[in-house]
Amino acid sequence: MVNFELSVPEKVIFGKGSLARLRQLVSGFGNRALIVHGANSDRARSVEGLLAESTITLYPVRNEPSIEDIAKGVEEARAREVTLVIGIGGGSVLDAAKAISGLATNTGDILDYLEVIGGGNPLTKAGLPCVAIPTTAGTGAEVTKNAVIASLEHQVKVSLRSPFLLPRIALVDPELTYSLPAQVTIATGLDALTQLIEPLVSSRANPATDGLCREGISRVARSLPAVVQNGKDSTAREEMALASLFGGLALANAGLGAVHGFAGPIGGMFNAPHGLICGILLPFVVDANIHALRLRAPDSVALGRYDEIGRLLTGSPDAVATDGLAWLTDVSTTLKVPTLSSLGIPKEAIPEIASKAAKASSMKANPIELTPPELEAILEAAW
Repeated sequence: MVNFELSVPEKVIFGKGSLARLRQLVSGFGNRALIVHGANSDRARSVEGLLAESTITLYPVRNEPSIEDIAKGVEEARAREVTLVIGIGGGSVLDAAKAISGLATNTGDILDYLEVIGGGNPLTKAGLPCVAIPTTAGTGAEVTKNAVIASLEHQVKVSLRSPFLLPRIALVDPELTYSLPAQVTIATGLDALTQLIEPLVSSRANPATDGLCREGISRVARSLPAVVQNGKDSTAREEMALASLFGGLALANAGLGAVHGFAGPIGGMFNAPHGLICGILLPFVVDANIHALRLRAPDSVALGRYDEIGRLLTGSPDAVATDGLAWLTDVSTTLKVPTLSSLGIPKEAIPEIASKAAKASSMKANPIELTPPELEAILEAAW
């Protein structure tokens, strides 16, 4: 048995129709709220209606949040003297809300706290109370203690990471995902699957996250194809929302791996959706990890975990790692997951992407250290 810690929000609420409880849930957080939302403000307006007696400031984040977006949001929160930050939207919106809530109470420049390109200093003060309300089923950002932020200057995405970024409340209402278009459902669903597979084979895996990953992978395997075929399948939507929540809890406490190690640099260098990048790379990273483990660590626990993943994905008690890999490849074909080249990523960028990925924090939890040629081979296969 290993020693481990679990970091989770103070309260996690899951269930259809749970958004209606928002007013009661935030009653102790003051009456000046900053609502961070995406390009469409309709959802923010619905939250505004639930908090009719509060002073509301809407703050849009139309793309993945940049350093400038966060800095402006922090300035707005301080100027308005807000007492509560609510994020309602996809992972980018929730990350923005967490970052704004955390930085609003801490002095200094945002670069003082960012990993890789900044000082990486810890936040020293608790942030404003934050409520995270996801409207997609993929990122699990409502229960994580980091926020992914793009630096346009450095062409990379990096993390702001702190226990103080954990939302006070994670409110997951599957009904908010019912209207997601098929392409968003595919991208976010594959992100959720990646965030369940990577923690299960992570070098930092623990018994608690293992259980979450096993439950989540099974749910994605039976529900992602179903919900893409019929977006109004409420049972499949609920299962995907729950799997996404489990993935967020798992990655927050066991780490990720090479897929996300690549996704940060690619997302920073090119205008490509994070979930789609993960979906493209997942089969190729799984293949490379299995091959590397067999060559250099044949007794690794992770190899047995890949066999287990094969059983969870296929539903067959006799499945092994290669069966799981075949399932991932077949699903990529069925869902028409594109290639890296179709996203406008030039082949000549592969060495730079691989070099940046090798330094990414997510790469540290990969079940085996991949060599520079192996990293480049993954990108070439996915190109």
